[in-house]
Amino acid sequence: MCGITGWVDFERDMHGARDVLRGMADTMACRGPDAQGYWTDTHIGLGHRRLAVIDLEGGVQPMTVEHDGRTLAAVTYSGEVYNYRELRAELRALGHRFRTESDTEVVLHAYLQWGAGMVDKLNGMFAFGLWDARSEELVLVRDRIGIKPLYYFPTERGLLFGSEAKAILAHPEVRPVVDQDGLRELLACVKTPEHAIFHGMYELRPGHLLRFGRAGSRIQRYWALEAREHTDDLDTTVRTVRELLEDIAERQLIADVPLCTLLSGGLDSSAVTALAARSLAERGTGPVRSFSVDFAGNERDFTANVVHSSPDAPFAAEMAGHVAADHTNLVISLEELTDPRIRSLVPKAYDSPAAMLGDGYASLYLLFRAIRERSTVALSGEAADELFGGYGWFHAPELRDAKTFPWVAAGYDLIPMLSGLIDPGLIADLDIDGYRAQRYSEALAEVPVLPGEGAAERRIREVSYLSVTRFVPLLLDRKDRMSMAVGLEVRVPFCDHRLVEYTFNVPWSMKFFDGKEKSLLRAATRDLLPRSIVERKKSAYPVSHDPRYDAALRAEFEKLAADSNAPVHSLIDHGGVRQQTGDGWPYRIGLEFMVQLNSWLENHELKL
Repeated sequence: MCGITGWVDFERDMHGARDVLRGMADTMACRGPDAQGYWTDTHIGLGHRRLAVIDLEGGVQPMTVEHDGRTLAAVTYSGEVYNYRELRAELRALGHRFRTESDTEVVLHAYLQWGAGMVDKLNGMFAFGLWDARSEELVLVRDRIGIKPLYYFPTERGLLFGSEAKAILAHPEVRPVVDQDGLRELLACVKTPEHAIFHGMYELRPGHLLRFGRAGSRIQRYWALEAREHTDDLDTTVRTVRELLEDIAERQLIADVPLCTLLSGGLDSSAVTALAARSLAERGTGPVRSFSVDFAGNERDFTANVVHSSPDAPFAAEMAGHVAADHTNLVISLEELTDPRIRSLVPKAYDSPAAMLGDGYASLYLLFRAIRERSTVALSGEAADELFGGYGWFHAPELRDAKTFPWVAAGYDLIPMLSGLIDPGLIADLDIDGYRAQRYSEALAEVPVLPGEGAAERRIREVSYLSVTRFVPLLLDRKDRMSMAVGLEVRVPFCDHRLVEYTFNVPWSMKFFDGKEKSLLRAATRDLLPRSIVERKKSAYPVSHDPRYDAALRAEFEKLAADSNAPVHSLIDHGGVRQQTGDGWPYRIGLEFMVQLNSWLENHELKL
């Protein structure tokens, strides 16, 4: 998967910049534990930390292409292009010669053949910086859905970029400053395209590329969701979804390292695991390896609620048996989950607090750490709910038709969870409601229009667009940061842009044809799954139900509230804390955020 970074400066000889590049790249050593590399030319320096997945020996980076002793182009690349073998064959037919078996080299030659237009040919998850030595121009590219992150920071004389904010913050000319909009973005539970938490820093928008040269920079969109009339009948639609899923699974199982699936026992992860098991069996390379997560005592403490309808473990075990998977159920202890060292890793990996799933970040880190001992690549079921209508906000009118982001209406709102914990004056000054309303209006204005579409179908299209472009990125960030913190590559088959494009235009009457959530996905994969899983009601990512976890979290926060030297101390609503008697899931999330906020402020010399 890798970590990438780079520095362009048109008024400096960059041949002497390796120490700075090394410092930037070293912040992402966990993303690339297998190797590191640097390449410099007169005005450009590229850095790379490698997680070796394809062509373990030949895929060393940064990678260059030369002709007659002159460098034509160089790239630092992160991700996977799943159709690289077909592209390599096409390029060979056009006269290109390859010295490796890596997808990185295919990307380089594709650029030399087709220029920046080559992005239209790529199927995969990727973020890369490519230096065209002929024109002295940097091209930054991010995949269509935004699976892989890419940040950049314009300077007076050039530009910095990196897979994570921490790589840019390691540059000696950059100071970590978070302004009001940064704090609003942090608290609003909205992933605004292009916006980063740190002042002066930006995140390249999914489906876009940035070209930077002496004349300045320009951003170009190469992909976006489009509204098209869906002409397939239901049977054809179900068959098309199945064929797409089979092709996606086949492509995403390509790796030169051990591979597995994340299996919760829900519909999405079970479908991915079943498709992977079938493909591996046909190759004669099975069984599929799968992993699930549970918590010590959950069989005793589990209580169903609005987001957790049933425990995962029995369903994961049944699915694993159904496909004869080599399955591991990781049981996390309370001691592991409450370890302050583990919790502090979350804001370190994110470069910001991340608490919307409570202990779901630390537990995911622990799961990925255990998986990494046996596998280097994992397939996940992320984004199926957004594509096929699995969330309550697709179904409940009061959520679907709310005049805000539907997940905020559904309760994914950090502000009330911080009541009595954070200084209310700070919240009032930030005007989160106004900021969120502005971002909501901007997002709605982007939704493509299908002429003649009725109001109800139009609203479903809006909710789908918001979910794919504003909510999925929150989940992809979580998956990327927690997995890369241990050097694990996680692939997301449901984010294949062909599937996203197709399902975006399937009418709601087909997505909900039998009155159940994700009807279309159930129909497309029914023959692969046990009946219990086909009929299982959606249940969110599992969390600990042990009341001792909440007590430990509360105790940790109270220590911070009593410590005048704690970085978060001045931001705490001390009067509210004394009166606070809350408990349960929302209160846990608020406490989690405050504890992470302190760790973030402690580990970054931030100016707010």
